[in-house]
Amino acid sequence: MTTTAHDKIKDIITENDVVLFMKGTKDAPQCGFSSRVAGVLNFMGVEYQDVNVLADESIRQGVKDFSDWPTIPQLYVKGEFQGGCDIITEMTLSGELDKLFEEKGISFDKEAAEKIREANQ
Repeated sequence: MTTTAHDKIKDIITENDVVLFMKGTKDAPQCGFSSRVAGVLNFMGVEYQDVNVLADESIRQGVKDFSDWPTIPQLYVKGEFQGGCDIITEMTLSGELDKLFEEKGISFDKEAAEKIREANQ
């Protein structure tokens, strides 16, 4: 039986609390938007699974179809699509991302989140 991109994506977001579909990896992002979201998660000390869409064309297109969202990166928390770079940036600056992580039981460094907000005021 062939596993479809849709099945692969579903498995990844089911098995991991926080997943970032991105261009490149969390250690070596390959685009500015992916780099920004990975940077926020890395700085806040969030444990997350990175999925390099450049390594698999079916995932690259599949994740866009899966979420009905046209761009990469895409952040999933507890199986739910949260958004791309602009939305995650806004959520970070508004404190909404902290709230989401707290509600979903995702550990993160609250002090680091505050520092990001201070730096962007």
